[in-house]
Amino acid sequence: MKMETTMAMRSFIFVLLFLAAASSASADSSSKDQCHSGDKAALLAIKAALGNPYHFASWTPDNPCCDWYDVDCDAATGRVVGLAVFQDANLTGTIPDAIAGLVHLQNLRLHHLPGISGPIPPAIAKLSNLSFLTISWTGVSGHVPSFLGALTRLNQLDLSFNALTGAVPASLATLPSLYSIDISRNLLTGSLPSLLFSKLNNKAQEAYLRLSHNNLTGSVPAEFLAVAFAQVDLSRNAFAGDASGLFGRAKPVQQMDLSRNAFSFNLSTVELPEQLISLDLSHNAIYGGIPAQVVNLTNLQFFNVSYNRLWGAVPTGGNMASFDASSYQHNRCLCGTPLADPCK
Repeated sequence: MKMETTMAMRSFIFVLLFLAAASSASADSSSKDQCHSGDKAALLAIKAALGNPYHFASWTPDNPCCDWYDVDCDAATGRVVGLAVFQDANLTGTIPDAIAGLVHLQNLRLHHLPGISGPIPPAIAKLSNLSFLTISWTGVSGHVPSFLGALTRLNQLDLSFNALTGAVPASLATLPSLYSIDISRNLLTGSLPSLLFSKLNNKAQEAYLRLSHNNLTGSVPAEFLAVAFAQVDLSRNAFAGDASGLFGRAKPVQQMDLSRNAFSFNLSTVELPEQLISLDLSHNAIYGGIPAQVVNLTNLQFFNVSYNRLWGAVPTGGNMASFDASSYQHNRCLCGTPLADPCK
């Protein structure tokens, strides 16, 4: 009798668990199938504005928009929170204003769409929930818009590989959560906003700045000394002056590329970040000696100080044998292994 009661209880518990799982699955499916009418209308308007291309063949009124290609919905609410359109050379036109209708959008990614042109539309500023914005490898032109400063929840901004002109807008410095900026491979001019990253809510938040291959000028702002950069790439611009403030033994910098600018400072006085993995200072006007501390950087995999005005002996030991003469060439007064000139 006791065994029969136990088995009955187990059966009852199993049924309850099954019903709960079924109910949960049904709820998830229901929320996904909801497909908010406003979101669906906005997506269909985007499709129409781009000429109803084949890329959006799955975007049909008969299907829930959360099942559409490139669309991501919140599992609990069914609202569209992500739109990722990428790698389609046949997609042409401008970024549609209808995108402003996706009011819950958190992640917008338009990547490798060379046929998308024109300026970044003000409609983007209406996406107040946006955390991640990528418009890269497109034909987008015009200025980096100052209205991006309205996106107060923005964490990461990627506008790389476009045809953007003008300066980096000062409005980006007002964003309290923006910790990653990539506007490399454009046609930018002017100097850097001095307060960039200064408003971060989390002062310990590591920052990422990539601005390579532009025509930017001026110096590294003194305010950058207080930023916890993990990556800095200012290469192939026309920056000048003292960039030594980016260095520091305790700073979290892992990758730094200042190459092909006109920076000028005494490298002998610099303390290299202990976490450095890659350092490129080539093609500048940097002088002094290579800090002996470099031999203790166990994570260092790339090191290039060529085409500068350095002097003295190349440090030896540690993993320095990994770097050949090309890392030091065209520094008239450097000597020692691996260079051909011995130190006298």
